[in-house]
Amino acid sequence: MKKLLVVGLVISNFVFAQRTKNDTLQYDADYLPTVGPASIKKKEKPAPLSKKGQVFIFYGWNRGAFSNSDIHFTGNGYDFQLNNVQARDKPTKFGIVYIDPSWFTVTQYNFRLGYFIKDNLALVLGIDHMKYVMKQDQTADFSGTISDPKYAGMVQNGQVNLADSQFLTFEHTDGLNYENLGLEKYKNLIHKKNIDLVWSYGAGIGVMFPKSNIKLFGNERSDRFHVAGMGTDLRTSLNMVFWKNWMIRVEGKAGYINMWDIKTTLNNKPDKARQDFVFGQVLAGVGYTFNTKKYN
Repeated sequence: MKKLLVVGLVISNFVFAQRTKNDTLQYDADYLPTVGPASIKKKEKPAPLSKKGQVFIFYGWNRGAFSNSDIHFTGNGYDFQLNNVQARDKPTKFGIVYIDPSWFTVTQYNFRLGYFIKDNLALVLGIDHMKYVMKQDQTADFSGTISDPKYAGMVQNGQVNLADSQFLTFEHTDGLNYENLGLEKYKNLIHKKNIDLVWSYGAGIGVMFPKSNIKLFGNERSDRFHVAGMGTDLRTSLNMVFWKNWMIRVEGKAGYINMWDIKTTLNNKPDKARQDFVFGQVLAGVGYTFNTKKYN
């Protein structure tokens, strides 16, 4: 009987010991850190045009409209102003020039380079190559003085007829270049597997760097790049992004331009003009966006 009791105690101690050991191992296993790929959390690739560090590049084409403006001319022997001068843009006829890189400056084009300095906020460098052409077939109100009797005689009853182009031709066709820096806020409207629709809005400011084609009083035509003034704008856009990278952008913009130092002759005389006006612009084109950070 004693032997049976001893054997029973030994067996019970062995079983208890084994159970305690197994429980300890199970307990430890529950709290051991996971090692290997399962422990590494994958960073999900963010939606396009949304995250700090993202970049986009855009190239497109525009149509523009301009308010009437007063143009003031000063120089040796004249100081006068033409009031409510009408102007239009000058789109290039559709053709090979729109896709041939060697001809890209012929068209009314736009370039954008954007970098997201914060989530949903981009700093955008832009070049707006618009074209501004004074309508030749118009009669403008005139005020001021001209010493040359030939051109003074073209003023009748406080007006001058510009139709024959002898008095003035006036263009910024190479072009009305608005070099600007803007801040744009982005908001994702649609986020699907291979397509995103992103809306943006913002504002910009920059310098006017036109190449003005101007011929005044038969002088040699002015045709040179020159910093002539400044501009500012409000803008909004819709961006359709395909496969996370390729984008189609449609943008609308309204702004104000003030140019106080437009060169009107091709010499170093102090001949110049100044004007200010409101402009509107609609543009569309293609672009590419990418992340500067790596995501698994």
